[in-house]
Amino acid sequence: MKINKIFRKATTLTVATTLLLGGGIQAFAKDTDESDLKTDNAFTHITRNDMLNIFKQQGKEKFEVPSFDASTIKNIPSAKGRDSSGKLIDFDVWDSWPLQNADGTVANYKGYNIVFGLAGDPKRAEDTFIYLFYQKAGNTSLSGWKNAGRVFKDNDKLLANDPILKNQSEEWSGSATLTSNGQVRLFYTSRQPFEPSNQLYGKQTLTTAQINLSQPDEETLKVDGVEDLKPIYDGGDGKTYQNVQQSVGVDMDNHTFRDPHYVEDQGHKYIIFEANTGTETGYQGEDSLQNSAYYGGNNEFFTEELRNLLQSPKKKGAELANGALGIVELNNDYTLKKVMPPLIASNLVTDEIERANVFKMNGLWYLFTSTRGSKVTVDAIGDDDIYMLGYASTSLTGPYKPLNGTGLVLHQDLDRDDITWTYAHFAIPQGKGNNVVVSSYMTNRGLFPDHKSTFAPSFLLNIKGLKTSVVKNGILEQGQITIDPTDDKKEPPYEYGKK
Repeated sequence: MKINKIFRKATTLTVATTLLLGGGIQAFAKDTDESDLKTDNAFTHITRNDMLNIFKQQGKEKFEVPSFDASTIKNIPSAKGRDSSGKLIDFDVWDSWPLQNADGTVANYKGYNIVFGLAGDPKRAEDTFIYLFYQKAGNTSLSGWKNAGRVFKDNDKLLANDPILKNQSEEWSGSATLTSNGQVRLFYTSRQPFEPSNQLYGKQTLTTAQINLSQPDEETLKVDGVEDLKPIYDGGDGKTYQNVQQSVGVDMDNHTFRDPHYVEDQGHKYIIFEANTGTETGYQGEDSLQNSAYYGGNNEFFTEELRNLLQSPKKKGAELANGALGIVELNNDYTLKKVMPPLIASNLVTDEIERANVFKMNGLWYLFTSTRGSKVTVDAIGDDDIYMLGYASTSLTGPYKPLNGTGLVLHQDLDRDDITWTYAHFAIPQGKGNNVVVSSYMTNRGLFPDHKSTFAPSFLLNIKGLKTSVVKNGILEQGQITIDPTDDKKEPPYEYGKK
């Protein structure tokens, strides 16, 4: 049966069934009841009803990104590089991700924490490449981050001798894991240029490479080149996930196929990634307006919201909205093994749910994604709204249930010209307890002569079952990715709503 037919049929997932699916979820069962475990789709949808309820929730302190003191924000001291004339300048650094262990915790690489980040010349939007930053484990200061430089050389893509990679023009976000044999394995998005005359349409491809590092002295890490650089998956035949060819010539269609996030489960290797649904998983188009599964709520809500949408200036955008978080299984050599149905989809809501991030914590799988209000087709949501949404399941492959009833975990609505504006929020588990560190970047690119895009102050997020809250007084250093597990301030009573 086609997936898009499956999710039209409602099913109820009982506590007993959930136990059989996931196992070891005592903490989950304790914090939820049977009604929490109901699901209506073969895979989860971010619905229009969810977004309207998120609008009602935003503004509550426990969901709001903390306010940061602009006077304390600094550029990353080591984020420097050369402009096109060879002059040494301060670089922007935006999307970043840590080198992680298989369980999602921060890896210790020979006494260092490592972060990969997109960086480049603030005046050149196309200057988007991956750099490696490293810091002594235990050092949480912004000045502690050193810059090992760009990960890939310009000719690495040619040496790979691959028909896709030879046309790579930019390197976009991904993830990194420390393998069981101590190697650094990077997953990233290879993006081709948009040159229709050369039949290049900005295709995004999930890609991987082994990053070789050396340690010239006790204080330095050095990138010693890469090997096994190869594409993994680029959308295939368009049935499970939309490929770039399907978006060519379709006005307003925002094709995404990026942000590969590596995870392991029971000896199997997977990548979770941003995508759009394909022709067999609930595709875009005018017919999608009639699918009540995309609306949520009851029949009365469906009827009223459909009427409103048909008269909305966002109708065309809603028809094309089919953002998804996809999943594929990998072979042991990190090549594609199996294409699987999406974990999350956002038909009629948005074409773009980014920075997939998943880990297992206290018996549950948690899945997070970032999205922008400017891409959302629900009238109540504003262009300045920024979200991190979250979901939980007893199984990596789902079905996933929205956290906090709607999926809302973090919200911010600062003007994009505010230097304390943040995005690409990334939750990092710490290995014990109920708190995770949330990292992000701060300040949009190229807006100020002195303020660059930089590591934002991190902060703590408390997670218990299906509930989350920002930890009060939990602001950390800029770029901090680990906390001392003995630090009492990480736990309630510092959580919002607790005394």
